[in-house]
Amino acid sequence: MNTNEMVKLFIENDDIAWEEVDHLVKRKIMAYDDNLMVVKVQFETGGIGTVHKHYHSQITHVESGVFEVEINGDKKILKAGDAFYIPPNVLHGAVCIAAGVLIDVFSPMREDFINNK
Repeated sequence: MNTNEMVKLFIENDDIAWEEVDHLVKRKIMAYDDNLMVVKVQFETGGIGTVHKHYHSQITHVESGVFEVEINGDKKILKAGDAFYIPPNVLHGAVCIAAGVLIDVFSPMREDFINNK
């Protein structure tokens, strides 16, 4: 799939609609091409990113809030300004302790996020 023609050079938050994941979690696909994707995920307190794995490399920046992050069975409490790395095919998930936003970066892009629209 060639997504290069869909790439914007400037991405304005107000131009992108939220997509409901569940009643406590919503996301915005901010930008992507075939090799890279940035997704903003907003959690209400108690929201859960269910433990899962995928073949993508992932780096997540905690923009705001407090999260209990689990990676390969290890858990750590992370807050605004922290980040974490998830290697390909490693189980991971998060529980929101205090409402906040995670900024996920995936390589390559998550086709499943686009195809589920």
